[in-house]
Amino acid sequence: MGSFRDLPAGMVNHIFTDTGSSSFTEFVRSHAPDLLPGRNETLASPVGDQIPHATTIVAATCAGGVVIAGDRRATSGNIISQRDMEKVFRTDDHSGMGIAGAASTGIELARLYQVELEHYEKREGRTLSVKGKANRLATMIRGNLPMAMQGLVVVPLFVAYDPDAEGGRIFSYDVGGGPYEQRHHHAIGSGSIFARGALKKLYREGASPEDTVLTAVHALYDAADDDSATGGPDLIRRIWPVVAVITADGFHRLSDEEVAGYVQTVVDTRTNLPDGPTAPLR
Repeated sequence: MGSFRDLPAGMVNHIFTDTGSSSFTEFVRSHAPDLLPGRNETLASPVGDQIPHATTIVAATCAGGVVIAGDRRATSGNIISQRDMEKVFRTDDHSGMGIAGAASTGIELARLYQVELEHYEKREGRTLSVKGKANRLATMIRGNLPMAMQGLVVVPLFVAYDPDAEGGRIFSYDVGGGPYEQRHHHAIGSGSIFARGALKKLYREGASPEDTVLTAVHALYDAADDDSATGGPDLIRRIWPVVAVITADGFHRLSDEEVAGYVQTVVDTRTNLPDGPTAPLR
């Protein structure tokens, strides 16, 4: 079927009032597939190393919800291409996602996913379940597979507050879609192996959101300490990680002033303990 741009004017209103699907992505794929990320284009050569890449995202459940945080650095090969990139996004009132991989494709995917959830809610009169949201995102990631094979890989980390469980849930993905639910905490991106080590050491099940935010900032600090593609807090430029807490009250992104307080606590701790706080043996 051709693009809706080629249709007579009288048919356009019918198309938009009766899409035939609760999926905005499927609607666009039917009428304007050229607008979607991951469309079936073949690049002349792999370009993965030529565009900015987002790096480390961490997430951890807390009492009554979930925390997600990301560093701010984007790299192109061995060059820092941006120092203040935002990689954590609100996707609806009770969910969010962080992106690692090709930055431009990841941002486009996050924006499209936001519209996808809004379209479903307006058409169906209700929100998707948390599992439904995770599966819908998996389908969109799978649609990007041809571009991923060309080097434009995007791997998000999806988090949400689940009213049925009265707590937070975390889902990771591979380039084929996934999803894989993670217990308690997870990290993605080039610094994830170091961030996971910190999370294993410092995470406490049922900790308050405030303590869990501090744990997430410590994990990002450890990732930046050992991974050159992960940016640590920039005290001179006052560039802090992006941190959000999702609870029954909704998605709340911490202000720069709030995050700066957590960062200062981490820096003060590292002044005396460069390798970070130790986990007590039980």
